[in-house]
Amino acid sequence: MFRAVGRIFRTPDLRKKLLFTLALIALFRLGSFIPSPFVNFANVQTCIAANANTTGLYELVNLFSGGALLQLSIFALGIMPYITASIIVQLLRVVIPHFETLYKEGQSGQARLTQYTRYLTIGLGVLQSTTLITVARSGSLFGSTSTTECTQLITNSAWYAVLLMVITMTAGTGLIMWMGELITERGIGNGMSILIFTSIAARFPGSLWAIKQSKGFEVFLGVIVMGIIIMGLVVFVEQSQRRIPVQYAKRMVGRRTYGGNNTYIPIKVNMAGVVPVIFASSLLYLPALIAQFNQPAAGKAPAAWVTWITNNLQTGDNPLYMLLYFLLIVGFTYFYVAITFNPEEVADNMKKYGGFIPCIRAGRPTAEYLDYVLTRVTLPGSLYLGIIALIPLIALGLFGANQNFPFGGASILIIVGVGLETVKQIDSQLQQRHYEGLLR
Repeated sequence: MFRAVGRIFRTPDLRKKLLFTLALIALFRLGSFIPSPFVNFANVQTCIAANANTTGLYELVNLFSGGALLQLSIFALGIMPYITASIIVQLLRVVIPHFETLYKEGQSGQARLTQYTRYLTIGLGVLQSTTLITVARSGSLFGSTSTTECTQLITNSAWYAVLLMVITMTAGTGLIMWMGELITERGIGNGMSILIFTSIAARFPGSLWAIKQSKGFEVFLGVIVMGIIIMGLVVFVEQSQRRIPVQYAKRMVGRRTYGGNNTYIPIKVNMAGVVPVIFASSLLYLPALIAQFNQPAAGKAPAAWVTWITNNLQTGDNPLYMLLYFLLIVGFTYFYVAITFNPEEVADNMKKYGGFIPCIRAGRPTAEYLDYVLTRVTLPGSLYLGIIALIPLIALGLFGANQNFPFGGASILIIVGVGLETVKQIDSQLQQRHYEGLLR
């Protein structure tokens, strides 16, 4: 293993890519600690320390920003606007035929879709930064207005100050998007995924140290062992797939013979990735967000529906919250897989190039068979996602950790997924140059 790592740094091209990626990662982390204009840095740090073990409405975005959101830094929004824009553009392919046509055009059409994603990212950055600043000015960013510091996060509430903060945070989002594309072009791995990986991994030491301080060394050691087991199981499931054999008939094109080979269609157990967890978390945040903006004035009792939402859907350790969270993840998994994998399109492409599944007729029977297999493979995948997503919520009650408990939920899925893909890419580049890869 150490010899393989040494070969990486002895290969000039690969070494340049790796150092370039590490330099942009360091710049990305530096921007996460630089406060935006007119932000009271001392009060922000006081509120973060006072609410270290609480869960708020913005924990998911704070997770993907590496803690920059609650610090109101120039990179406060992180990569979340780009993730949201990418998902929206992908879903719009089903609704807008023009988007689907662009996707099928190949590289030129997908380049235009990427440009639409960039524009939508900037628009979402303006919207989310305005919302964040409004919540910070109201003193509700940390879910509590009991301390004076948490209500005085912004030093200047004039319109020009707010406008400058919105422009700064939106520009930070655009800079992160540009850095991610640079890593994809000139570095190692997918740039956006690497930045998300960095944001989540940066919070691992703090989360583990908080568990050690609150529960002692024995619980800390138990969490480490449990985390290693969970990571092993996640790697096993993420690599699991159902391979559907496909045979291609021989065909003559001029004087040459094409086809006649055997291959397979890999259907992963977890085809949806981390998207259903993000969807379910965002949807469950909406009732709490609405309730937060409908709090009564001082001295008045809140409405019954506000009280019910606060008691049942505000914290993740509530049984009703866990049940709804699990069911939403299962439902969104089927929904997202149905959008991203079209059995009819795959069957038509196979028929076009002379491919067929043994014992299955080409055309509609092939599409029905693929749908049959996909539906049954997605069931254990959706249950797996639901169980993994519940691990931080269970840890919230057992260890007093927040919902960003490192070994579970979206964090562990992204850490493992991005780590596997990056290692595979490094391994393939090593094999091209040394005939011996990073993995054995």
